[in-house]
Amino acid sequence: MNPDTVRGASTETHRDTAEPRPDGGATPEGELDTLVAALHEEADRDRPPEVTPEIGIVMGSDSDLDVMAGSETGRPGAHDALTTLGFEEQTGEGEPPESRFTFETYVVSAHRTPDLMYAYAETAEQRGLDIIITGAGGKSADLPNMTASIAYPLPVIGVPVQEKSVPSVIGMPQGAPLVAVDAGKSFNAALSAVQMLARQHDELRERLVAYHEDLVADVAVTSRELHDLGTEEFRRRRED
Repeated sequence: MNPDTVRGASTETHRDTAEPRPDGGATPEGELDTLVAALHEEADRDRPPEVTPEIGIVMGSDSDLDVMAGSETGRPGAHDALTTLGFEEQTGEGEPPESRFTFETYVVSAHRTPDLMYAYAETAEQRGLDIIITGAGGKSADLPNMTASIAYPLPVIGVPVQEKSVPSVIGMPQGAPLVAVDAGKSFNAALSAVQMLARQHDELRERLVAYHEDLVADVAVTSRELHDLGTEEFRRRRED
């Protein structure tokens, strides 16, 4: 998210402090400081919940994006689940979304940008978030755990990006809660997040019920076609 336009907050004073590169951009350190400052500035603003995102999606690297958002060639992700249910993404450019329910997306590395991770989790509740979905890969997938610890009592749903990330994500000690889904299944993490929100928003409950009814109908149609056509013809038509 572009910190110059975080929920309409101006961060020009922060950006002025970033040292310029020869090409006219800011140094990585300056960009990081700007983003951290923007998060704190956003937390200090008094905004109604209707204009703040309900769900935050954070991942340890942009290489996790296909798992966390979904890809055209792989399984759908959290972004796909939320947009299917009528959520819109709040970004740093353009006009704010018209949808009542929104989400935001960031890359936050627990190992390379711990200050950003701390700032994101520490300010999450003040910035209006209700739930955070966090994904990380590798054997040291610490982002979900650390985010849950810092953002507590805000609920956090962890997504192991890879199978080898599962022990790290689910290995929280007693008294340090973290909900987690199976490896790579950020779509389910998003559905769970909306289920939590639906306890307070009947509109979301209705959307979840409609989504589930569509799944049931799809299974029924597929079952009827398989029975009517037979296995070989059913396979042939699927391949076509």
